[in-house]
Amino acid sequence: MKYAILAITRGATLLGEQLAGQLKADFFPCKGKLRTTLETVWTEYNGIICIMATGIVVRTVAPLLKDKRKDPAVVVCDEQGKFAVSLLSGHIGGANALADRIAGITGGQAVITTASDVLGKTALDLWCRDLGLEIGNKTIFTKKMGKLVDTGSLKVYSKYPLPQLPPDLIKTETVESADLIITSLAIMKTDAALLHPKALVFGIGCKRGTPAAVITECIESTCTEHNLALQSIARLASITLKQDEDGLLAAAAARQLDLSFFTSEELNTVPGITASPTVLRVTGAKAVAEPAAILAAGATSLLVSKMKWQGATTAVAEIPTPFNDILIRK
Repeated sequence: MKYAILAITRGATLLGEQLAGQLKADFFPCKGKLRTTLETVWTEYNGIICIMATGIVVRTVAPLLKDKRKDPAVVVCDEQGKFAVSLLSGHIGGANALADRIAGITGGQAVITTASDVLGKTALDLWCRDLGLEIGNKTIFTKKMGKLVDTGSLKVYSKYPLPQLPPDLIKTETVESADLIITSLAIMKTDAALLHPKALVFGIGCKRGTPAAVITECIESTCTEHNLALQSIARLASITLKQDEDGLLAAAAARQLDLSFFTSEELNTVPGITASPTVLRVTGAKAVAEPAAILAAGATSLLVSKMKWQGATTAVAEIPTPFNDILIRK
C-alpha cells in the first residue's frame, strides 16, 4: 500500500514525520496548499492520512469523490494522535485497517463507524473481494448489506462448492430463499443480489491477424446469447501457435484476463471433440476452442459448444471449483 500523509500545523508536521517513518509513507507539508496537494495525491496513493480537522478534509475532498471502489482510503488524525478516524473507503479501500494501524502507532483510538464492524457482522464487500466475486447489481447488493445489519444474517445459494461461510451467512439449497446468489448467469428472475465468480473459461480459435475488437465482440456475443456474465470470465485459452497473436493478447489484456495455451498434442487428448479437417491441417489439432476451454477449466464437458463467428470461434467451459485457486493464493 502506498500512503501519503498531509499536515498543516507544526504539531501535525511532527506527527506526520513520525508516521511517515513507521508506515514508509510520503509526507507532504501543505499549509496554504491543501487543495492542490490533495488533488495531486488523490489518484497516486492507496491511502491518504490527513492530520488536521475533519471538517476541512470533508470540504476539500468532496469534489474528488467518485466511487468507494475507486476512491483512496482517507483517515483523519488530530495532531496529538489521540484519534484516527476512518473517514472514507473503510472496507474496500482499507481505511478501517489503516485507522487501526495508526492508532497502534500513536497509542490513540481508532474511530470506525461502518455498521458491520460496529456490530461484528461480515463486511460483505470484503468477503466478495476475497472470493473474487463481482457484484451484478450494486443497488440490490447495498440493500442486502443493510438487511444483514438489520436482521443479523443472509442466506447464500451457490451452484459451486463454497469455502466455510462466516456465521452470519447461511447456505441455502434453494434459489427462491436466497439473499445472495453466486452464479455465472448474467440475469435471473430474483430479488436476490447476483454475485459472479471467476468461473468461465473461453476457448478461442482465430485466424491470423484477427483484431482484438473482433475477438472481444465474439466473446461478448457468446455471453449475450447464452445469458452469461462477462464478470465471470476467468481466462481465455487457445493453442500455442497463438501465443504471439496480437489481437488475442490485446483482448485478454483489455479485461485483465489470464491466457492459457496448449500444444496440438494436448488438445488432441480431449475426448468427444468433433474434428475439423481445416483446423487439423493448419494446426495439427483436431480442434482448438472446445478442447482449450475444457483443459484450461479443468472440466470434463462444455458449457457452450463451439460457436463460429467472423474471424474467430468461441467455446465455454466452467471451472468446477472456482474458489480453490483464490483461497490457495491467499
